[in-house]
Amino acid sequence: MGFLNASCSFTRFSLVDPVPNELWSQIPDLLKKAAIIDIDELPEMQSKGWVCFDDYLDTEWVTAPPHKGTYLCFSMRVDTRRIPAGVIKKHLTIAMQKEKLANLAQGKKYISKERKKEIKEQVTLRLRQRFLPVPAEFNVIWNTVSNEIWLASTQNSVIEMFMQLFMDTFNLHIQQLTPSALAVSLLGDDKMDAISLIQPTDFN
Repeated sequence: MGFLNASCSFTRFSLVDPVPNELWSQIPDLLKKAAIIDIDELPEMQSKGWVCFDDYLDTEWVTAPPHKGTYLCFSMRVDTRRIPAGVIKKHLTIAMQKEKLANLAQGKKYISKERKKEIKEQVTLRLRQRFLPVPAEFNVIWNTVSNEIWLASTQNSVIEMFMQLFMDTFNLHIQQLTPSALAVSLLGDDKMDAISLIQPTDFN
């Protein structure tokens, strides 16, 4: 789900580092440099990178630029190739059976540990070529005035991936605006100790 849907769950972030003035003009090129690499024809299990907010297949921002008024809008796309465990088990069993028959024909009784590892790698590589990666898109909105950033996801794994990719791309640290962090930003650092002592309310 993204920001253009009727409803959306999102996570807010704030910038920890000041933004250098020259960075604003460099952002389109930085996004392209860190755009996702398509792995449909590659054996990799996962690929992640930036894409156009208006078209998640656009890695050159031909459809629309990231700048939209005082906002920067782009998306993080994550392509993940998923091979069901049952499929791997089946084809690995078949490969091992063939190896045992070949060994028996040569008078061998055992398959070495190194050979088993090699067979598993070969089976996995063959299966990767038969399963296409599944794409997932997560919209990003960056308010360039308040330097608050919204990510259309609340999944911890996606949040961690986004924070690292953001840092690698723009060389800027961001922090998640949790309720306590938001309270500190509104009330001031001198209220941090008092906020940390607040206990959550149990509505049960």
